[in-house]
Amino acid sequence: MYLDALEFDILLGDVHSLKEKRKVIRPVLAELQRFGVSAAEGGDHDLHRRSQLGVALVSAGMDQLTTVLDRCERHVAARPELELLAVRRRIFGPED
Repeated sequence: MYLDALEFDILLGDVHSLKEKRKVIRPVLAELQRFGVSAAEGGDHDLHRRSQLGVALVSAGMDQLTTVLDRCERHVAARPELELLAVRRRIFGPED
């Protein structure tokens, strides 16, 4: 069994409050969950122009993990209202 996790460090565009930030982040999280992953905002809760999103998936094989999380990364990078500053990937396998 393998676990693959992505952490996105995001800069939001024209956002001036935490309420506006939620309006941008919630749809992104909902769209990511349609890929069959767990997704949540994991940091920078008090900053209105920054966000850290986490995505995780568990699978019996690495091929599915790579395919799905690569699609998630491309999806977030393609959003015009977000600037993707960094992406960190962690893979945990049977040896860990």
